[in-house]
Amino acid sequence: MNIKSLYQRYRRLSNTLIGLVIFIFLLQVAYFIYDHYDTIRIERELVKQGEVKVPEPVLLFNLPVDSFTVVPGQVRSGQNLSDILVSKGVSMTRVDEISKKSVLTFDVRKMKVNNNFYFFMNKKDAAKIEYFIYEISPVDYVVYNLRDSLQIHRDKKPIITQIKTASGEITSSLWNTMKEQALDPNFAMKLSDIYAWSIDFYGLKKGDKFKVIYEENFVFGKSIGIGRIFATQFVHAGEDFYAFRYTQDNEESYFNNLGKSLKTAFLKAPLKFSRISSVFSMSRFHPVLKIYRPHYGVDYAAPTGTPVLAIGDGVIIDKGYQPTGGGNYLKIKHNNSSYVTSYMHLSKFAAGIAKGVRVRQSDLIGYVGMTGLASGPHLDFRVFLNGTPIDPLKMKAPIAKSISEKDMKEFAVHRDSLMTRLAAIKNF
Repeated sequence: MNIKSLYQRYRRLSNTLIGLVIFIFLLQVAYFIYDHYDTIRIERELVKQGEVKVPEPVLLFNLPVDSFTVVPGQVRSGQNLSDILVSKGVSMTRVDEISKKSVLTFDVRKMKVNNNFYFFMNKKDAAKIEYFIYEISPVDYVVYNLRDSLQIHRDKKPIITQIKTASGEITSSLWNTMKEQALDPNFAMKLSDIYAWSIDFYGLKKGDKFKVIYEENFVFGKSIGIGRIFATQFVHAGEDFYAFRYTQDNEESYFNNLGKSLKTAFLKAPLKFSRISSVFSMSRFHPVLKIYRPHYGVDYAAPTGTPVLAIGDGVIIDKGYQPTGGGNYLKIKHNNSSYVTSYMHLSKFAAGIAKGVRVRQSDLIGYVGMTGLASGPHLDFRVFLNGTPIDPLKMKAPIAKSISEKDMKEFAVHRDSLMTRLAAIKNF
């Protein structure tokens, strides 16, 4: 066999070996790909069947926390957006750009002391800010995207609402009872608003009781306050006062168990957090003049500056000052009714109050004082019916719109359901 033949046989053998190696390599690659995708297929099937759980990314302000280094902070007294950003190396030029572009989204001048903010820093470059977040309120926040092009938007945290119940018995005051029951003290204000036309909350008595069904709002497990109150039962002076929230003609209001509106033409009293220091009397000893004479009103003792509210819609028909009588006073004629109310001894009038001005129920009209003949700060409140003074505490104010005949059946079902739930509340 010559050299040429040997070379040709060697070449054929080499090609065969190379081909075999390539074939084996490709077979291994094919097997790897098949095995990889088969694994993915199996994992997806297990996830689909719930046997394997894929961890959810941890989000803060809808941003994945693991992708950033998050640096929290709080606005200090005297600190503004410029101070906060410059402390992290942001240039004044950039701060000016942020402030100007933020105008339509959030006025940076309204940043509040103790509100939280967060820097989302780049993990690889610790000096680079990716996002700046400022909490406007427990729910609202503004996002400053400081990456390539400045983008600003507002957003809200998810609110979780829970339906709750509570009850209590008055020992000293409604406010103190709320604290004793570890309830939000704002309950007192909300209940006062609901019953403003039917219960004098300045005259609550020891032993008065209440039950309430309400909603409480939470953000990330932290309570941010009381929401709607759906139903209440208040026992005052041995009498039951019910309130049920119900929508009629696209308007939500409160009605009693008979379907009568709790809202009347007049508030029960023209100011909050006071005590009655003198009642309507045909013969009262005057503390300044030291003589007996009629007192045609109710005196509500309260600190100077306590807001005084209009008890109903109407027009101011008189306003002035009586140095030997009521001091700063004003009178309101209530719409087309025969009622006129008078407010005396005011320290000053509210802004915009003048003769001829129309006011709405609960509008601020002045502040408690002791002008005129007065021995201490109080409001002398009077009511006239067809020109004759009547006792404000015994006044029967006209009733506002109640449940209509067509809605009564639906309201009754709604009321009965809530009454059953109220009855189930313990500690009453």
